[in-house]
Amino acid sequence: MAILSTQPKDGDICKVVKGTHAGKSGTVRDIHTSKTGTVTITVVQENGTRFKTLARNVEVTKGA
Repeated sequence: MAILSTQPKDGDICKVVKGTHAGKSGTVRDIHTSKTGTVTITVVQENGTRFKTLARNVEVTKGA
């Protein structure tokens, strides 16, 4: 799989490469930027499991 971008957008397929959820992948949903500028995203896995992670910890593998 080729890496397309580092900034995930809603609907992109991504893989988590760092942090607590490293190795998991899924579809990007619910992008949120905090007051301090930290971007968090919700990732929905194929089985329906949802988890939140920092956008800097993911690599986009396929665009929406």
